[in-house]
Amino acid sequence: MAGAPPPDERPARRVWHDPGGPVVIEGPVEVVMDDGSVVRSDRPVVAVCTCRRSRILPWCDTSHRERPGPAPPSGGRERDAQ
Repeated sequence: MAGAPPPDERPARRVWHDPGGPVVIEGPVEVVMDDGSVVRSDRPVVAVCTCRRSRILPWCDTSHRERPGPAPPSGGRERDAQ
């Protein structure tokens, strides 16, 4: 990038992944989409969707919470029918 400071002089962004949820990034954030367009958020913290269910991609809208979790364990032997 022309005019950009060297990598070691740019402020680092903190990024973390919410297991089963979005990638959370300290903002502001610019995301390059598949078609090459750039979307920007100036919020102090941004959640980027990783489940691809969001209706407002690339941002998370918590749609990942709607999917069912894993089936609970059976708890041992099933009761015999009597």
